[in-house]
Amino acid sequence: MVDLTKLACEHVQKLEPYQSARRIGGHGHTFLNANESPKSEFYIFNSTTLNRYPDCQPFEVTQGMADYVGLQRDQVLVSRGSDEAIGLLIRTFCEIGEGIVIAPPTYGMYEIAANTNRAKTHYAKRNDDFTLSAAAIAQAINEAPFKVKLVFIDSPANPLGILFDKDELVTLLKQFPEVLFVLDEAYIEYAPEHTCVPLLKDYPNLVITRTLSKAFALAGIRCGFTLAHSDIIALMTKVIDPYPIADPVAQIARQALARGGIELMQERVNKCLELRASLIKNLEALPIVKRVHPTEANFVLAEFVDGPAVFEAMVQKGIILRSFETKPGLKNNIRITVGTPEELDEVMRVLTAIAGS
Repeated sequence: MVDLTKLACEHVQKLEPYQSARRIGGHGHTFLNANESPKSEFYIFNSTTLNRYPDCQPFEVTQGMADYVGLQRDQVLVSRGSDEAIGLLIRTFCEIGEGIVIAPPTYGMYEIAANTNRAKTHYAKRNDDFTLSAAAIAQAINEAPFKVKLVFIDSPANPLGILFDKDELVTLLKQFPEVLFVLDEAYIEYAPEHTCVPLLKDYPNLVITRTLSKAFALAGIRCGFTLAHSDIIALMTKVIDPYPIADPVAQIARQALARGGIELMQERVNKCLELRASLIKNLEALPIVKRVHPTEANFVLAEFVDGPAVFEAMVQKGIILRSFETKPGLKNNIRITVGTPEELDEVMRVLTAIAGS
């Protein structure tokens, strides 16, 4: 019998897929492992248009995002989540033999997207406290054994929760005008005053990605955005599939980006920040917790005395969190999504019981 795996491209045979929370799975009743919002709102859509192909870039969706962030519509591209945007950027700008720079621990899809598209990856070194400097990124760009076309920086970072300093970003944008710096702002609604969107007017090599998956509570519709110079958007539009956004997705996204949808999002964020503060305070009081990392997102990353034991004990109680045991510098670290008050009360009851056993 023919080994069908041998028919695949060599780089695909070697590829390790991204281990998303859903792909990892787990049996339980409380899922705080994917940084999802605890609940969505009620949306309606018109099914009588489903016989028609949707627009490649639905006007009301791209205009809605442009209005929300204060840009022109030709500076906005909508895609299947910001994950697709990451892949599109690499496909659009990286020739074979060229590549990207990332700073682990960081969002895993940057490197997966590079591997999928036969781009190379080089690494910038974070400081001991996980902050990231312009000097470290510059060193990685200069020392990479290939031409660096893109640098991916998540801010707030995942799984770290920390921000990348705006002045450091400006330093890089000026120093490397022919490198695209992609700032992933998936969690920026939890720290909106730190967005770097205003820098787009002065730095054409800045690209920002956004999503409706987190603060907008719409992870299920897979809707993300690229914000960039109009020339970059035009190039990405050449590469994107003909119908990337399903019509029901576009209809829901329009409602989310309307004034009422944005107000609901902001109320949701305020509640999340209150719960996050309580969760941090409660975690810091536990003897089994060595450190709670600073965070500007809808999750808390905590270092435990024995992370694997805590993670497994939580699983046994039906509470699914996200372990980062194998990631650089994150041994014994577990990420906890800020869920509902009831879910977080359950988390603390189990952790308190573990601490007292």
